[in-house]
Amino acid sequence: MALDLKNLSSPQVVTLWPLVLGLGGIFLLVRSFYRLFLHPLSHIPGPKIAAISHAYEFYHDAVRNGMYLWEIEKMHEKYGPVVRINPRELHIKDPYYYDEVYAPASRKREKDPHFVGVFGFPTSMIATVGHEHHRLRRGMLNNFFSKKSVLELSSIMHEKEAKLMQRLEKAHYDDAVVRLDDAYAALTSDVISHYSWGTSSGFLDDDNFKNDMREALNEISSFVHINRFFPILGFLMGALPRSVLARIRPGATAVLDMQDMVTQSRTQRSSKDTRKTIFDALTDVNVPPEERSTRRLEDEGLIVVVAGTETTARTLTLASYYIFQNKEMLERLRSEIKTVMPTPTTEASWSELEQLPYLNAVINEAIRLSHGPIFRSTRVAPTESLTYKDIVIPPGTPVSMSSYFVHMDPRVFPEPASFKPERWIEAAKNGQHLNKYIVSFSRGSRICLGMNLAYAELYMTLASMIRRFDIELYETGPEDIRIDREMGIGQPSKGDFILRAKITKVMKE
Repeated sequence: MALDLKNLSSPQVVTLWPLVLGLGGIFLLVRSFYRLFLHPLSHIPGPKIAAISHAYEFYHDAVRNGMYLWEIEKMHEKYGPVVRINPRELHIKDPYYYDEVYAPASRKREKDPHFVGVFGFPTSMIATVGHEHHRLRRGMLNNFFSKKSVLELSSIMHEKEAKLMQRLEKAHYDDAVVRLDDAYAALTSDVISHYSWGTSSGFLDDDNFKNDMREALNEISSFVHINRFFPILGFLMGALPRSVLARIRPGATAVLDMQDMVTQSRTQRSSKDTRKTIFDALTDVNVPPEERSTRRLEDEGLIVVVAGTETTARTLTLASYYIFQNKEMLERLRSEIKTVMPTPTTEASWSELEQLPYLNAVINEAIRLSHGPIFRSTRVAPTESLTYKDIVIPPGTPVSMSSYFVHMDPRVFPEPASFKPERWIEAAKNGQHLNKYIVSFSRGSRICLGMNLAYAELYMTLASMIRRFDIELYETGPEDIRIDREMGIGQPSKGDFILRAKITKVMKE
């Protein structure tokens, strides 16, 4: 006989609550018992509270704003290199195992569908779960970001860099304080948008290097952990009228504005510019119709530019912090760069600059300490068991690592917190290949698409800055560029990743 809740009196309804709570308690007890003792990962060490529930992870990431990575570090200190960090995910802290988790295309690796909600752009390549689906999407853009393509379009970078140098020279004569982090982000935004869309975002022209791309990234970062636990929020926010959304979550309008810019750039491209853009590649007639939706173009177009803005700008910022407060390093670099840039305004190519040993060492060290994205980028081996020493990891298990732990491992990089370009010089002399432990761009089949463009920007921009200016840091200390929190990218404990400076001299020869 069915229970008719409509005809129950209030006292009767009240008496049901103990039953509901009791059943809920029993469910939680049974589930906890299963996760601790019967789950396929029950043999993996780690804190029981993390194995029972995602609440522990939620507290440290969503409530404490990106601190779970440091709790994971404590777990590794206690339990060893492999730990169970939530009911279904393992984390490994061993730089020598990275290529096993982030394997090449010959070994199938997928993303964890429970993790990709962190990105908030479900049709983008970065949020693509399946191995074959990712290969399809990546194949559309691979040639566009090849080293050959980047070298052919270096004129775009020279043009943008010349504009930045003019802005900084004016700042010198105005005796102005410059936010170099903003200046670099304006440069990288203008380069990647012009390169990708055929239309520059124009941030280098703004008096304060105002950067809507950076505002969009800050908004994405601020909600990165909330989105991971509650991915439906992204869909709900997208369904709201913009006026309502601006009241509930003002920063979200920056993301919508950038999506509008993506859409507009498709029609604003100059008729004289016949160069192929990512929109041409994504809308090619050979692309399956379901891959040519407006949402897909907006997601991919925005993610490519956002990803190509902040990480490269941060590496330039961190490199400048260390270079311009160390006169010996600055003069050594300048002397080396003069061999390919005899005058301050000489345009040197990426190919020429990457042959300079000390500049190469400085850039590698800057990439290492800026880390790139440090979030736990999960991988799933759907058809094979992974083995770490005597630990067998079942197929289908989400496994993650962090670039932060690889770059800060003292076994590979002694005194890891120190900026020491000389380590790269010595390693090369000894036949060691430290580059394989630089994982800012990830590795394997899903290695960062824009890596070649990032390297070209780093070499060409830093060489121009070093050859042309003397710079003095202004009200900026190590705490302004130190990574203390994980919000997808790394953030200082207070405020933004920043570098204030004054241009003290413009080189004439």
